[in-house]
Amino acid sequence: MNKRRLGRGLEALLGREEGGFEPGSLEASELIHVAVDQVDPNPYQPRRTFPAAEIASLAESLRQHGMLQPILVRAMGDRYQLIAGERRLRASIEAQLHEIPARVMDLDDQRVHELAMVENLQREDLNAVDKATAFREYLSRYGGTQEELAGRLGLDRSTVSNFIRLLELPEEVLNAVRNGEITQGHARALLPLPDEESRIAACRRIIAESLSVRQTEALVATGIPTPARTRVRRDSAHSPDPKQPHMVELEQHLHQRFGTMVLIRARTPERGQIIIDYNSQEEFDRVAAMIRG
Repeated sequence: MNKRRLGRGLEALLGREEGGFEPGSLEASELIHVAVDQVDPNPYQPRRTFPAAEIASLAESLRQHGMLQPILVRAMGDRYQLIAGERRLRASIEAQLHEIPARVMDLDDQRVHELAMVENLQREDLNAVDKATAFREYLSRYGGTQEELAGRLGLDRSTVSNFIRLLELPEEVLNAVRNGEITQGHARALLPLPDEESRIAACRRIIAESLSVRQTEALVATGIPTPARTRVRRDSAHSPDPKQPHMVELEQHLHQRFGTMVLIRARTPERGQIIIDYNSQEEFDRVAAMIRG
């Protein structure tokens, strides 16, 4: 993920313009020292877990050097709500600091939500499922298209779309991504499979056999033997043939062409289906326009 683009997205959200800063931008915000017990968590925080060892290491650094980078907050009555800097806030509590530096910003809920996403997207240890969930919750809460959200965060539209599509996978597969048992690339490779059973079976095989993403794509292209399919093959001599290499190549070409998953199902040498997946009205309109030329 391109951190420079994310940085520009963060500056845009804070109000940076080429000629300087608008009121409410980072440099224009008030710098204060705030009691740690007066700061409430960010309700839009996309990160679900904070490793204890990481917080403990940061806490030790704060004890020795203090907090060099202020957290961002906004006033909420007589208290403050965190905007960005939850790791630093948690570490300061563990380090038993009483006060920490903070910049007070005047932002609405939507901009706070956006800043929370941008801050965490720049950290490589935020798993793909948490990112996808944050994107979906934002669109559900505020509306708009995936393309508009991508523009506000400084991302490509396909990046947002690919993350959100992961949420179509079964919970067992999503948990495997959260736990680091499979990667985002593995998970994306499972999306063309037609049902939950085959996706779970493939996920378990990836973990058991330590398959690479490329091996997973090849496995998906040839079909995953699920228990239901195994019973059919025992009862019938007419099991479906593995997908031919030229079909796999064509699927990959169409996937790159349309920017979404494409599945070719051959029933006979002369008959079959070409299935083009889409995940939103915006994506449907884009694909339809490409087909119409």
